[in-house]
Amino acid sequence: MMATLTVWRFPTATGADEALDTLQKLQRQELIKVEDGAVVSWPDGARKPRTRHLGDMVGMGAVGGAFWGFILGLIFFVPLLGAALGAAGGALGGHLAHVGIDDDFVRQVREKVTPGTSALFVLSSDAVVDRVRAEFVGRQAELLETNLSAEEEARLREAFTEGE
Repeated sequence: MMATLTVWRFPTATGADEALDTLQKLQRQELIKVEDGAVVSWPDGARKPRTRHLGDMVGMGAVGGAFWGFILGLIFFVPLLGAALGAAGGALGGHLAHVGIDDDFVRQVREKVTPGTSALFVLSSDAVVDRVRAEFVGRQAELLETNLSAEEEARLREAFTEGE
């Protein structure tokens, strides 16, 4: 089984929240298995985005809030912290490449999720991709994704799974 880290970017600050119903419906229909997730909404005029872990939607084995805090911090806050932390962020980013999340993916998300937009971050498996994509048509969602091998997913879980 291969996990996919998917980011659906929406052109409004509320689009990702609105898409949660669709994601839950797809999961009930067994068209996707949501392993974990987070919502990022960035209202116009806000200095930084609001983030929320989807703990209520995921079951055991979720990577948890530590992972989302780390990855969302890397994507959204490192550029705001200045050059001194840039080197540390680069080192952390290099570590993420070992779990299938590379610098290009981080950069792409950083460039596209900006004030006035939102994003739905989903770590999933067993997705019927065509059916999932079809459900998001009409929402102006842009799909950014990276696939994780079973080995990368295992390393990710090892690094971030919260207490058993």
